[in-house]
Amino acid sequence: MSCPGCAGTPLAQEVARNTPAAYAGDTVSVSLPEIHCATCVSGVERGLSKLPDVLEARVNLSLKRVTIKTRGDADEDGLINALLGLGFEALPLDAATLRAGEGDAVGRGLLLRLAVAGFAMMNVMILSVAIWAGAADATRQMFHWISAIIALPAVAFAARPFFASAISVLRVGRVNMEVPISLAVLLASGLSLFETMAGGENAYFDAALSLTFFLLIGRYLDHRTRAAARSAAQELAALEVPSATCIREGAPVRLKAADIIVGDLVQVPAGGRIPVDGVIDTGRTQLDRSLLTGESMPIAAQVGSKVVSGEVNLSNPLVVRATAVGQDTTLHRMAQMVAAAESGRSHYTPVADRAAQLYAPLVHGVAALAFVGWFAATGDVRYALNIAIATLIITCPCALGLAVPAVTTAASGNLFRKGLLIKSATALERLAEVDTVVFDKTGTLTDGTPILQDLQALSPQDRGVVLALSQSSDHPVSRLLASALEGMQVVPTVLSDIREIAGKGVCGQDGVTRVHLGKSSTSNGGTMFQRDGFAEQPLRIDESLRGGAQELVAALQSKGMGVELLSGDTEFAAAKTGARLGVEQAWGGLTPADKIARLAELQDQGKHVLMVGDGLNDMGAMAQAFVSISPASGVDATRASSDIVLLGRSLAPVKDALKVSRRARARIRENFAIAVCYNAVAVPLAVLGFASPLMAALAMSSSSILVILNALRVRV
Repeated sequence: MSCPGCAGTPLAQEVARNTPAAYAGDTVSVSLPEIHCATCVSGVERGLSKLPDVLEARVNLSLKRVTIKTRGDADEDGLINALLGLGFEALPLDAATLRAGEGDAVGRGLLLRLAVAGFAMMNVMILSVAIWAGAADATRQMFHWISAIIALPAVAFAARPFFASAISVLRVGRVNMEVPISLAVLLASGLSLFETMAGGENAYFDAALSLTFFLLIGRYLDHRTRAAARSAAQELAALEVPSATCIREGAPVRLKAADIIVGDLVQVPAGGRIPVDGVIDTGRTQLDRSLLTGESMPIAAQVGSKVVSGEVNLSNPLVVRATAVGQDTTLHRMAQMVAAAESGRSHYTPVADRAAQLYAPLVHGVAALAFVGWFAATGDVRYALNIAIATLIITCPCALGLAVPAVTTAASGNLFRKGLLIKSATALERLAEVDTVVFDKTGTLTDGTPILQDLQALSPQDRGVVLALSQSSDHPVSRLLASALEGMQVVPTVLSDIREIAGKGVCGQDGVTRVHLGKSSTSNGGTMFQRDGFAEQPLRIDESLRGGAQELVAALQSKGMGVELLSGDTEFAAAKTGARLGVEQAWGGLTPADKIARLAELQDQGKHVLMVGDGLNDMGAMAQAFVSISPASGVDATRASSDIVLLGRSLAPVKDALKVSRRARARIRENFAIAVCYNAVAVPLAVLGFASPLMAALAMSSSSILVILNALRVRV
């Protein structure tokens, strides 16, 4: 008996036809642990693209790595040296090590630096209060020296990420936001040390520490939102079987997957995952093809049936003759498609990065003009330097750096309480621009639980026959029928000559009447029971809708958003679910490549697409989408490819996510307005000499606190 949801497979040839031709040549991935902004991304990609053997370089900012495609065999050492020449630390990529510890180590390091800067800042400010209160002469000098002893090591340690980034770009003749930040911290610290050694009245160690502290808050909040991102392509590649048993010269041999060749006979045990694309040579079984179709209901397979890598053999041992191995298998090509889609989506430039591209040259120019102007006017280097430092500090991008992370963190906390986990740093910004929502069917709009609709319509005699037939089969639909009928206290009829025909169903003899339980001959391909000489009696198997699905679809449509359903199930099943939800654009029988193609088509029309899916066959489409959501019930690899994870069973929180994302975007714009207004007032005061470095630090701190308070206004 064959499940109606499994038509349209196998799909290896279809996936192969839709795989981009750009995968020719070698590909290497390199870790870039210090990369953190859009300027870095463009610098890496432009620099590598100038190399003669490089076809393409794509940076994944969330994962801090670059994928490089070359014309021939990749020279990993040469590429790493080229990246070092561009000013970026580059390391050979060890995926397992990166996933296990890199994110946590970076987070712990930032948190430690933040704690050191905060502790030192508070102690130095306590000493500054005494100076402001009137401490003079020897007492003031003692407090200045104590402040120096506290501040200088703290600044050297806590501000190291900014110094390292600034040095790396200056070496190759570029600037980024860390250059003016580092310059302000170093000048404030250096001038303060000079004033202390010279017995001067003013020192600005607290300004340098305050600057470092607030900048580290923004860096840590940004890291928190990026830390959850993992590569879906890596998760998908983990499903590849590393070794298998092949039959060569009549004897079983255990081989690595890379050593299997086309034509080999590969043994696949019951419960094992198929390692190659091929054709069943020996055996009959049930296959789980959810990897490609998204439907969990298995299908029957026998000698001559085509199978693809990644499918699970549920019932009996098989021998498969390989027709595609290694990088030519369906699973490997799917991983390549997902990786390509991930890299493309990572080119979204957050609003903070777009603003930052103009920041560094503007700040340098203003501070330099202030120094030159005051030195020309007064001839006093110390006074001109004080004003230049005050200008650098007062224009510090603390408010700019906190504008997005503070809002994202506040919004993420609110949504988490509603049952949504935000994984991507830019997910909320992208979600606010969504105008089209695409859903998978099984496990997303439906909960995947089958419901039998027509058992009550069967006569008591037919129920006994159906129970007897279903008890004679291991097919999941048969087990479902048997369980339901046994729960109704039905007694099985004694039948004779019971036989199961692969792909057709189970038949038997009830006295003189032939009876059959299996696939319907109608266009919908459902399950039916039939006695010879009588019409088929349908046994409909529907799925219950996931909680909140109808309300969510209605809400999206009421806001004028496009809604589509893309499913690997049959066209009939997809159209039926679409009709229940009022979704006119419902497509069935789609391969993973078909889903990616449909999303690409929508994007070519200028649509910003939200993809909601849960199956391995949705991974490529989710990586292709502008933003994506996966239920927590989805497979690990799908959750890895998504920007947002739905923690509960209901889809209702998706409405909250869309609402909060738009409010978060409004708060982000308000924060940038606050930062602009602050600079419009504060910069002229600093340039005209009305703000000392200490006053500049206080003004900078006030603007940062105001940005954080505004971010807390984000509510569901």
